[in-house]
Amino acid sequence: MARFLTLGAAQFASATGDIAANLDRHRAAIAEARGRGVDVLVFPELSLVGHYGAEDLLDVVMRRDDARLRALSREAGKMEIVVGFVEEGPGAQFYNTAAVLKAGRLRYLHRKINLPSYGRLIETKYYAHGRFVDTHRLDDDWVMGLLICADLYNPALAHLSFLHGATFLCAPISSGREAVGDGFDNPLSWATTIQFYAMMYGAPVIMVNRVGREGDLNFWGGSRILDARGQVLAQAGGDEEIVTARLDYGDSRRARAMLPTVRDSNLALVQRETNRLIDRLGVPDVVREDP
Repeated sequence: MARFLTLGAAQFASATGDIAANLDRHRAAIAEARGRGVDVLVFPELSLVGHYGAEDLLDVVMRRDDARLRALSREAGKMEIVVGFVEEGPGAQFYNTAAVLKAGRLRYLHRKINLPSYGRLIETKYYAHGRFVDTHRLDDDWVMGLLICADLYNPALAHLSFLHGATFLCAPISSGREAVGDGFDNPLSWATTIQFYAMMYGAPVIMVNRVGREGDLNFWGGSRILDARGQVLAQAGGDEEIVTARLDYGDSRRARAMLPTVRDSNLALVQRETNRLIDRLGVPDVVREDP
């Protein structure tokens, strides 16, 4: 069995708050990736506005049906691209959002759930919390689990993504060396985290970081693609570049047969214990948002 998918990680430095300039960068990356036979091209978190783009919040927000997103989707053609932007949702709520675009359509989006407010990270100042974990199906074999940066530091979110059927994990991030604080090795933390998920769930992982400096943060790059056994197939350095890797679904089948984490997840137990915690701690019900 050999069913292949070619992933591309577009690592670059966004211009803070300059959507027009960043759209040009995306178009150039799409053209290069198309020439290299990429099926899914992933950009960093908030790739269209930059890490600190939300400091000019009302000037950079885009609705999901924004004409610029549709134009970029047409540019992608048959390739699926994952781009990051500040979304204006219903009721003037603003989200750190990643969208999957293809052939003139927005096919899927994920709103970041785990918004950090520690170290030099202050995302709760600008963004509302996303409230849903789901997946995006490419075909019968390849199902994308899409989580943004700190979402992966809530293991329950990754677990939910795989229980929803993800067969690979897509992680656009925005990781500066100084973001968490002195003494915390962000590059090592990310390498460890994504290798854990790949090995634990028998699923390839693509992580895409930015480079350059924005404000008080130095972004270290290191974007990479891992196979279903946690081995690095392709890895970027600290400069702008696109790295690609070809995945074989047969590898995922073998990995999941050897370590059946998804099969053996006891969802009923988790639900029961979660409900018991809610009853004990008095956690209020969450009001559903418009998905």
